[in-house]
Amino acid sequence: EVIDPAARLTARVRFAGVQDRVVAPAHFAQVSQALIERRRLRIDHFSRARNATSEREISAQRLIHYRNAWYLDAWCHRSGALRLFAVDAMERVVTLAEACAEIDAAQLDARHAGSYGIFSGQALQWAELVFSAEAARWVRHERWHPDQETTELADGRLQIRLPYANSTELQMDILRHGEHVQVLAPPDLVTQLRDRLRLALSAYECE
Repeated sequence: EVIDPAARLTARVRFAGVQDRVVAPAHFAQVSQALIERRRLRIDHFSRARNATSEREISAQRLIHYRNAWYLDAWCHRSGALRLFAVDAMERVVTLAEACAEIDAAQLDARHAGSYGIFSGQALQWAELVFSAEAARWVRHERWHPDQETTELADGRLQIRLPYANSTELQMDILRHGEHVQVLAPPDLVTQLRDRLRLALSAYECE
């Protein structure tokens, strides 16, 4: 019996999706088709940060799969600028007859150059983090940012220096290491994390 090597591999490989953000198949199909055919879209997009839905006419530029979620880099004709839209947050998608506005690939690349994670923007500050020797066993094999600077400390700890523009995602990555990481700089990032940890602690304080 001849066994297909691909079928054998498939039987031995498992993809475990955790915290996937579910995208409506019809919306994903429309976005993908418009992206290929270079046609504009009209969408109703829910902003979680503002807790509000807005209608936008957009020219899709790139689909991005990042941390189990799909995002669309697009030119927003209402704001006259590049914007990032979560595909799972699209409540309505309509394909239009108008052709897309075309954005140069270099401009798209520059939008994310220097940013931390999915948040765009040129790097404005550098974060300095020190991980305990225990956490360092894992972190030294991770790449948090293409431009990060890593220093091995004599006692087994690990220091990482990396650029960021928006600290939202960076804070989330730091907090998952709990007591095994210390933020040395910049001062405003130290303050932001201290405040978040105090709020987290308050949820467990007895009355």
